[in-house]
Amino acid sequence: METKPKILVIEDDIPVQKVLADKLGAEELDVIVASDGEKGLKMALADHPNLILLDIIMPNMDGMTMLQKLRQDEWGKDAKVVILTNLADAYKAEEANKRGVFDYLVKSDWKLEDLVKMVKDKLNKK
Repeated sequence: METKPKILVIEDDIPVQKVLADKLGAEELDVIVASDGEKGLKMALADHPNLILLDIIMPNMDGMTMLQKLRQDEWGKDAKVVILTNLADAYKAEEANKRGVFDYLVKSDWKLEDLVKMVKDKLNKK
């Protein structure tokens, strides 16, 4: 039996987190969620998801700090990460790219269907 790809959504905005989890879960993906970078880092290192959707502005540990710590781990250095943020910040986007982020998406610029398609493309899942 084929296992479902696992997606970790790290998002402190609970309505956004729920919409992402519900939509991705409906696409035959195994979705786990964390509401801050600290919990997200623990979950990422424990569960080794196929893809991480990471917000930047969060309590306890922001997304860039979480990403930096993730990249220090043997597994985490190659983990697939997509930044989802409200920050249209060229500096943050460049910093994220230097840390091996696949995409840097500004939340107001994308539709949910586009995000789902991008996630499936990243996972090579049609």
